[in-house]
Amino acid sequence: MTLTSIRDWSEAMLTSLAAAMAVFFAAIPKILGFAAILIIGWIVAALVASAIAAVLRRVRFNELSTQSGFTGFVHNMGLETDASGAIALTAKWFIRLIALVVAFDALGLPAVSDVLRQLLLWIPNLVVGIVVLVIGGLAANALGNLVRGATAQADLGNPDLLAKIAKVMVWAFAIVVAVNQIGVAQTLVNALFTAVVGALALALGLAFGLGGRDTAAEIVRRWYDSSQDVASKLDEAAEAGRRLGEHTAGTSQPPRQSSG
Repeated sequence: MTLTSIRDWSEAMLTSLAAAMAVFFAAIPKILGFAAILIIGWIVAALVASAIAAVLRRVRFNELSTQSGFTGFVHNMGLETDASGAIALTAKWFIRLIALVVAFDALGLPAVSDVLRQLLLWIPNLVVGIVVLVIGGLAANALGNLVRGATAQADLGNPDLLAKIAKVMVWAFAIVVAVNQIGVAQTLVNALFTAVVGALALALGLAFGLGGRDTAAEIVRRWYDSSQDVASKLDEAAEAGRRLGEHTAGTSQPPRQSSG
């Protein structure tokens, strides 16, 4: 590279301007490629998102989301769409991030594309976490209904509270699994979940041991009385069966022949 001597300020400014124009014109193909990739990526993302939303609505994904509670979660996030639209929006931004990674690579900015690539690799974990929450919500509602019906049938008292406890436990487990999948504060969330479960178990044990002794004794007494009633009824049925058998055997004997 030949160094030119600068004799005055005007010549220095012209030289700098010429160098800048040369860099700009050399970068025009990269800028055009960057813009073309972004435009194509945005169009493809919109088309794919529309197709995904249509397919999910056709298979009634919104009904499953409503039953699992995912629709309420979407509304609480402030999104003016349904559950299918939220999934389609996630897919749209996934494709847009792919387009941004390719565009910044074409522009010659690998540092920006590396950051976007890491975010791109994290989005599938987010989708899996959302699926886990949907399945966990369905399982929580199903288990809550099962517990409510079983406790009401067994007359154990306050079935709604027991059903709510079962739902909360399933939801907590689903949230822990989703957070571990996403990778956000895994150690902290696992420690908090373990501490909460341990505290609940200790509280229930203390409450039952200190304040529920009379109730437990009453429940055990009722079970014992019920078992005694059932045993007495079984004994009476066995005695009645034995007497019926003896009567049947006595009437079935042939009359004795008198000797002449």
